[in-house]
Amino acid sequence: MYPFIRMFKELYLFRKAPRLPVTGTHVSRHRCWPWDIDFWMELNNGRTLTLYDLGRIPLAQRTGFMAVLRRRKWGLTVAGSCTRYRRRIRPFESFEMRSQAVGVDHRFVYLEQSMWKNNGECASHAMYRTAVTGPKGGIRDYGVEAAAVIIAALPTLLVYVAAGKYFVRGLTAGSLKG
Repeated sequence: MYPFIRMFKELYLFRKAPRLPVTGTHVSRHRCWPWDIDFWMELNNGRTLTLYDLGRIPLAQRTGFMAVLRRRKWGLTVAGSCTRYRRRIRPFESFEMRSQAVGVDHRFVYLEQSMWKNNGECASHAMYRTAVTGPKGGIRDYGVEAAAVIIAALPTLLVYVAAGKYFVRGLTAGSLKG
């Protein structure tokens, strides 16, 4: 089951926290409860991914991204993730979670998240590719794509402008009888 109560707690705790820059790091503290563990008495790997939501959503709230999503009636979905598990988190053990946006392109927002044990060891590290969605599917930023097309075509255009008279001379030289 999704940890709604824990999510509401996180949103409540950070509702008046200072605003973060877009690439700022949101830090929060959590505890591994008995319903988070698996047969090996450690934090379940699937639950780890769910608990990372407890860092991503407050991060979006503190950077102002959540307000933009609400205003435009957009959503945010995980399009891909890569997680590395390094150390076990045992029942009742507390840990620190760090969440940060690390990049953006014309389709995705990239997030980095990690869980840190009290002794300073990294328990897990995840990279997320998240997509902004609207009522009709994914949202695309055509301004970024247009800029990429212009940047790609710019060298060819500059060569043509600088050496245009030679192109015209070459084209007309073959068409004249003489």
